[in-house]
Amino acid sequence: MALEQNNRTTFRDNSRSLLIGCFWLLFIFLVLFILLLIGGLLNYANWETVKTVLRQEEFHFALFFTLWTSVLATGLAALFALPAAYILSRYKIPGKAFVDTLLDIPIVLPPLVSGIALLILFGPVLGGFLTALGLDIVFSSSGVVIAQWFIATPYAVRIMKQAFDGIDPRMENIARTLGYTPGNVFGKVTLPLAKNGIINGLIMTWTRTIGEFGATAMLAGITRMKTETLSVAIFLNMSMGDLKFAISTAIVMLLMALVSLITLKFFLKQEVIRF
Repeated sequence: MALEQNNRTTFRDNSRSLLIGCFWLLFIFLVLFILLLIGGLLNYANWETVKTVLRQEEFHFALFFTLWTSVLATGLAALFALPAAYILSRYKIPGKAFVDTLLDIPIVLPPLVSGIALLILFGPVLGGFLTALGLDIVFSSSGVVIAQWFIATPYAVRIMKQAFDGIDPRMENIARTLGYTPGNVFGKVTLPLAKNGIINGLIMTWTRTIGEFGATAMLAGITRMKTETLSVAIFLNMSMGDLKFAISTAIVMLLMALVSLITLKFFLKQEVIRF
């Protein structure tokens, strides 16, 4: 009996060791694969060429156009995502599962499909009405912002909802028993506790808007020096065979993503240490 129990224990230990070993192999493979991608891109670049590209007017336009459209789209995404995430986290509303699923559609849809849907909405469906109001959405910078906002907002909702879900509702209930109004509870209790998750959502949303291409190309078009984001600049120059410009721009986008992620990790680490 003791021998049989020892055999079972040995089998469980071996199985556990094998599983952990497989996990480590998969983890190491994933990390190495990402490092190879980044290293290959950086190794292929000629840094003198990168410096030359960074001084070109087209790159300056694409960079600043991407920055202001992505910041505006992120602000709009936060404006809609914050109340949506809070309501989904705290309230039981009719058809909540349907609404929750509906908000995920931009995530699961290919960006090109989302772009076509936006083009039809702001073209044949609402185009005449918007033109009468003096609003040009299709093939304009406004279209870029709307496409970025539509694609990125669901990510902000998901991340912010997780932040609200992580707060113990009893803390909000205690604040109400102390005489806090619902607005005071949200502003003085809920928001400070969810601050890290909200900032995380904003940074991830911003990085998502920077890299958006498919929906933007469909709604705003691919026009040099007009609706040319960094992603569009890469596509245009790759199509024309200008690999130097495309690779240099790709490196800039990679560095922007790395800086934003490092900033996020550092901020969250500082918050953990502070508490």
